[in-house]
Amino acid sequence: MKKIMNKSKDVVTQLLSGVAFAHEEILERVPKTGILLRRHRVSNQVAVISGGGTGHEPAHSGYIGDNFLAASINGPIFTPPTLEEILMAIELADQGAGVFLVIKNFEADVSHFLAAEASAIAKGHLVKHVIVNDDCSIEKVNFKKRRRGVAGTVFVHKIVAGAAAKGHGLAELAQLAEDVVSSLNTLGVALAPGTLPGTDKCQFQLAESEISFGIGIHGEAGYREEPLESSEKLANELVNKLKSQYTLKGGSQLAILVNGLGSTPYMELAIFTNDVRRLLELEGIQVRFKKTGNFMTSLNMAGVSLTFLELKDEQWLNYLMLPTDAYGW
Repeated sequence: MKKIMNKSKDVVTQLLSGVAFAHEEILERVPKTGILLRRHRVSNQVAVISGGGTGHEPAHSGYIGDNFLAASINGPIFTPPTLEEILMAIELADQGAGVFLVIKNFEADVSHFLAAEASAIAKGHLVKHVIVNDDCSIEKVNFKKRRRGVAGTVFVHKIVAGAAAKGHGLAELAQLAEDVVSSLNTLGVALAPGTLPGTDKCQFQLAESEISFGIGIHGEAGYREEPLESSEKLANELVNKLKSQYTLKGGSQLAILVNGLGSTPYMELAIFTNDVRRLLELEGIQVRFKKTGNFMTSLNMAGVSLTFLELKDEQWLNYLMLPTDAYGW
């Protein structure tokens, strides 16, 4: 597969340099690191930061900006940043009120971020965190819930950072983040598997006519494959599976995120969004906030994920609607 790139070993550093140049009015790169910082940092306000492996663009750099992240730490493709770089980002982002970490629920991510948090606290920084586990797919073999951190993480970024911008402290942000995560569920489906730079080998096998339910953002295969019949039937399955995580009824209020996995045209995402709209309208469920586009992708993968956030507090909606200059929103 043809790619606009140079040497595969230089992909990440050239990606970050390109992002920093394209959005230099918003963010800056710490030289020779995977750290991107908001250019105009706010004193005496909790800095919300996040990160993970690259290959998910616009996550996570696309959420640096006003009323959003203060920094992102970007590791190799599908690989979390090191403890040392996370610690450096905490120290640089801290403007006197502490730092709040948004961590996706993958073993290596959790290990690196929590170790960096402990080191930062030992150095005198105030730090708290939340672990996002919105993925409600299941393991193919044992049918246990996977609960990885996936596209719904972007809603957590926006709400927690919005609250930080309004002056809330670390303890309040920690409780808010836990409440939001407990109301958040995502399910994804792949139309085609992804590949990594420098290789044409697919990360899993999928027949031309098939789709895979419950895929992961690191190219992991799902729990079931079947032919794709229509957007409407796909929307019906994802909506019903997400609804099963709640006790929704007529009048319930949702924020929804229709997230492209990177290689699916906006036309298809919009058609799918319309099908989700019609299904929810039939049941009287109110969609108070919605976003459609590429927000947390999986390199070279075609497909879509659907996120539901039950809006249990009107203030969550206010934070989602705060204006931002972050380029990925």
